[in-house]
Amino acid sequence: MQANTVINQTTGTVSQTQTQELPFTLQDVKAAIPAECFEPSIFKSLSYFFLDVGIIAGLYAIAYNLDSWFFFPIFWVMQGTMFWALFVVGHDCGHGSFSKLKWLNNLIGHLSHIPILVPYHGWRISHRTHHGNTGNLDTDESWYPVSEEKYNRMPWYEKLFRFYLPLLAYPLYLFKRSPDRAGSHFLPSSPLFRPSEKWDIVTSSVLWVMMVGFLGVLTYQFGWVFLVKYYLVPYIIFVMWLDLVTFLHHTEDDIPWYRGEDWYFLKGALSTIDRDYGFINPIHHNIGTHVAHHIFLNMPHYHLKTATEAIKPLLGDYYRSSNEPILKSFIRSYVSCHFVPNTGSKVYYESPWKPKSK
Repeated sequence: MQANTVINQTTGTVSQTQTQELPFTLQDVKAAIPAECFEPSIFKSLSYFFLDVGIIAGLYAIAYNLDSWFFFPIFWVMQGTMFWALFVVGHDCGHGSFSKLKWLNNLIGHLSHIPILVPYHGWRISHRTHHGNTGNLDTDESWYPVSEEKYNRMPWYEKLFRFYLPLLAYPLYLFKRSPDRAGSHFLPSSPLFRPSEKWDIVTSSVLWVMMVGFLGVLTYQFGWVFLVKYYLVPYIIFVMWLDLVTFLHHTEDDIPWYRGEDWYFLKGALSTIDRDYGFINPIHHNIGTHVAHHIFLNMPHYHLKTATEAIKPLLGDYYRSSNEPILKSFIRSYVSCHFVPNTGSKVYYESPWKPKSK
């Protein structure tokens, strides 16, 4: 038995508490990774940001000049995917892995997130909670399972977005959060945030409102069709990408979830899975390389593949990955992952159509 490693998600400090059954510690995993993987490059990070912005601008120029309904469906998919790629850049900013400069992270984070209607600081802080509590049924923040009892008493509209329209849930999550978790990403008074984070939340929320106002001005000036063609449909595609990737990283019927003292940081961080998105991998900055990211959230995305190869021999069977086609994985998890048992410290997803106990 070894000492349990706990990470303070604010300060990054490590402490040892209770015993654990994993045959390695967080320090063991870190020692297996080349030190340079933890070093962000401002030049490299900015290059990804400007590349994404450049492609987005280029797609807009092409779509506007062609103004063809034959091209718009292609444009929507491509632009929505690039919105998602830009989100991933802001995601690195939120983790502090974009650079070691807080002001630069916040600047690029807002420039990446506000145009796609993500309140940067609100999301950053709730996502910090997710990373600090991954795999914990009681305190995780993102795509955590509900108990069977909770599932049975959920109102129909909550079930609709959570289980039957999961790829459209993100905007609702920003305003309403998730089942059994109250709060809004826009209000400083939300239980998501500390009093000291008030002005961060106010800043992002004001900028978000200004972006909504800008879209309103465009709609007033050019009409609803203009908004739908050039913004609304790509935004919906982006939301679907965000929900799909987040869902697939944490929703699998053989990934364990923990209650109470059976959970600790490293064990929870391993309750995720790497996915292969094929030719999309480099476009969305290899976000499918997720296990290493959850163990070391301050690692830039462009080092995750190297880090993953370094830790795979150490993790052994504790490392999960899938090369299954994404659509097939989504459909299988969509059908088989609805709730977990009401009791038990280590539990797995079950479904009303496909009960499964382990």
